[in-house]
Parts: sequence; structure tokens; C-alpha cells
Amino acid sequence: MAVKFLSSGWADELKRRLNEDPAVAAALGDASVTIQQTIATNDGSVEYWLSVAGGAVDLGIGSVEAPDATIVQDYATAVGLAKREVNAVTAFMMGRIKVHGNVGTLMGLQPALGLLSEHMLAMDIEY
Repeated sequence: MAVKFLSSGWADELKRRLNEDPAVAAALGDASVTIQQTIATNDGSVEYWLSVAGGAVDLGIGSVEAPDATIVQDYATAVGLAKREVNAVTAFMMGRIKVHGNVGTLMGLQPALGLLSEHMLAMDIEY
């Protein structure tokens, strides 16, 4: 059954998949970081957060206080990243992704963030 992109069902399923994958835990190592995502849509913004600690991922819809980094992008870019049709570095260089906060922390999480899109590709998502 398909889950709607950026819905609580999507967040729950993605969180479950990430936490069941030993490769994700290995890629996260001892990182401890919280990332806020803001996705601009035609109807306003949708926010979700991703928190990493102890090799585990927590993920939810909404906002979180005092994130280490905030990533802002439009809906088309978010979908393109999820489907691996858009390269994150290229989108950042073109201004389609804006990052506020600790960019270095995000760079250190690139292997784990790559696995995030791999798991989204395996999901049945309604965009």
C-alpha cells in the first residue's frame, strides 16, 4: 500500500526501514545530530525532522527545537532527491537547496543520507 510523501505514514515507514538496516547504523557511527527539513509546496510548507543518536534514527513530521542544521528546498527538488533524479550537491550549488546551520555535520553524514534515498526508492510512495 502506497504512503503519501511527507505524511506521518511515510515518516513512520522510512524510520522503521532505516533502523532495521545495519548499513545505516554503521554509516551513522557515533554521530549525534538533528536535522530540520522544510519543503515548500504550493499549499505552504511541510516540515519534518530527522534525529540521529547511538546509531539509531528518529524521524517525524513537524518541527524540532534547535536543530543542528536546517535544509530548505521546494517540493520538486525533494521528490527528485527521493527518486535519485536530482543530485544533492548539484542542487545545492544551483541554489535549489539551502542549508542553515552546521554544514560540516551534514557532509559527514553523506554516506547515511545516501542510504536514506535508497530506502525511499524501495518504498511504495505516492508523490
